[in-house]
Formats: sequence, structure tokens, C-alpha cells
Amino acid sequence: MAEANWYVVHTYSGYENKVKVDLEKTIENRGLQEQILEVSVPTQSVIEIRNNAEKVTERKMFPGYVLIRMIMNDETWYVVRNTRGVTGFVGPGSKPVPLAPEEMAKLGFGVPEGTVLREKKVLVDFEEGDTVTVVAGPWKDTVGTLVEINEKKKTVSMMVEMFGRETKVELDFTEVKKM
Repeated sequence: MAEANWYVVHTYSGYENKVKVDLEKTIENRGLQEQILEVSVPTQSVIEIRNNAEKVTERKMFPGYVLIRMIMNDETWYVVRNTRGVTGFVGPGSKPVPLAPEEMAKLGFGVPEGTVLREKKVLVDFEEGDTVTVVAGPWKDTVGTLVEINEKKKTVSMMVEMFGRETKVELDFTEVKKM
């Protein structure tokens, strides 16, 4: 029996989940569970901080693409290629190219459950140079300019006036609000 590999399928933008559902129904109806093993739309948790509120959302890692683990043959190619919303396989011409196991491991596929490969990404609604107000902590109600944003530590540095001179202060993301 041939080996199953991961392939990338291009879809219409916004149709990734619909393609996944339709393909899974077709696999079940045609009894192809032994040949098309997994259909995935990889997502990533993103922490958004807006107006001092933290919200976790799921975002598609690859908008417009679906990953499929399958044994490539004429029948499976036909089923996937003719699923509504699929525009084609990723590869030169019409020849699908399987992803390497190393590439899939980087995405978290084929890795034991519970292993953390990537941290949650943090999106904030401010950037360096913005004027912000401190909304919590000892610097509450202080207005300053952001000079540095550290997404890894989830902190910002801003210049505040203390004893008549500019001093750099480090604060948590949730302690500042864009003006």
C-alpha cells in the first residue's frame, strides 16, 4: 500500500471550512477513509488587546488553503480536485507536491499532544510613537509616548516625566490604553 502524505489544496478565500466539511462528507459517502485520512484547516490562537481588554480568537494560519493527509491516486485526486470551492493542489502545473514531515512537524502535525511548538501571538492596538494613558498601577493616569513594545514579554516601555527629567518605565500591555 502506498504511503499517505500531506498535501496543500488552494481554495476560494473564506471557503476553507466549507471545503473541509464537504470533503469529509464525500470521503464518508464514498468509503475513502483508508485513503484520505485527515482534512485540516490549521488555526492559531491570537490574543488581541484593544481598549484594555484581552480577547483570545482563532485565526486561520493559511487563509485560502486546506491541508489534506492522503494516499495520492487518481480517485483521491479526483475527489479532492472536484470538491466545490477547491481551485487546485499546490505544486507545479497540475502535479501535487507532498509536504515534507519536517514542514508538518513545524506546524504541530505528527507531534505528541500537549507539545507546545509556538506561542500565542499577541495583537495590540498601539505601536511605537503612540501617545498612551496608563490605566492601572502606580503610574495610573500618566500620559506618555511608547518607545518600545516587547511582544514576547507582553510589555511596553514609555517615557514619563519624573523629578523634572524623562525616565523610561516598563508596563504590562493591559496597563496602557491608546489615546
